[in-house]
Amino acid sequence: MIRQLAQSGHDLIFTTSFGYMDPTNKVAKDFPNVKFEHATGYKREHSNVSTYSARFYEGRTLLGHIAGKMTKTNTIGYIASFPIPEVIRGINAMTLAAQKVNPNIKTKIVWVFTWYDPGKEAEAAQALIDQGADVIMQHTDSTAPVQTAEKAGVWSFGQASDMQRFAPKSILTSIIDDWAPYYVERAIAARDGTWNQQDTWHGLKEGMVAMGPYNSAMGADLVKEVEQLQKDLASGKVHSFTGPIYDQKGNILVAEGKVADDGMLAGMSVYVKGVEGDIPK
Repeated sequence: MIRQLAQSGHDLIFTTSFGYMDPTNKVAKDFPNVKFEHATGYKREHSNVSTYSARFYEGRTLLGHIAGKMTKTNTIGYIASFPIPEVIRGINAMTLAAQKVNPNIKTKIVWVFTWYDPGKEAEAAQALIDQGADVIMQHTDSTAPVQTAEKAGVWSFGQASDMQRFAPKSILTSIIDDWAPYYVERAIAARDGTWNQQDTWHGLKEGMVAMGPYNSAMGADLVKEVEQLQKDLASGKVHSFTGPIYDQKGNILVAEGKVADDGMLAGMSVYVKGVEGDIPK
């Protein structure tokens, strides 16, 4: 499909999933005059390939803070798509933030190996609820988990877009991925001849990561706390991965007073302390 787009007169092609990384670079080699933008990848093997991603983990820090305050069972359920650094990073960021406000937090994970499958996602949500999770999170894209949570009377969070209308009682807030400004900027650059290869990783500060409305069920005090944390993450005053951080086995990952650099974040492949289970191979 990427090759077909390149052959049929398209000057700028966005490939918007991690799994398209190698195919994008393969086609780019044969079409040096076409510009390619690959989402969430890291390979830029040819000068006509750029990469871009969002610091979703900043949003997960906010979700973790909320979850840590709202849970009664101290068990957070997480529906995960694929075991790539982006997803592992999100699990860890959420868990660390939750533990800061509630040291008894445990994170249970169900891997569904898909970005979008309402049936699988609903089953995963129910399985986590059956294991005692009273807060459901997802790194998948359908509304099935939040709807399952609403039926079960537990809390949830929307993913990638504001899902509040699908589960208004359950959803506490949503992480919103706002790619539009980046797409406009890069399209204009391609049109004007100023497009250059680059790697972009934007977050709350730039608006590529945004938050949906906060549910009043959180209470005014918690809403204020989270709004302040959101500002502090955007300004850089607070970093999602500030030490001391330990892995599941108790080994130090980030020393006290230090923050994880982008290299560690981009290649994250271990769980932090408090996450249950193993990362699938």
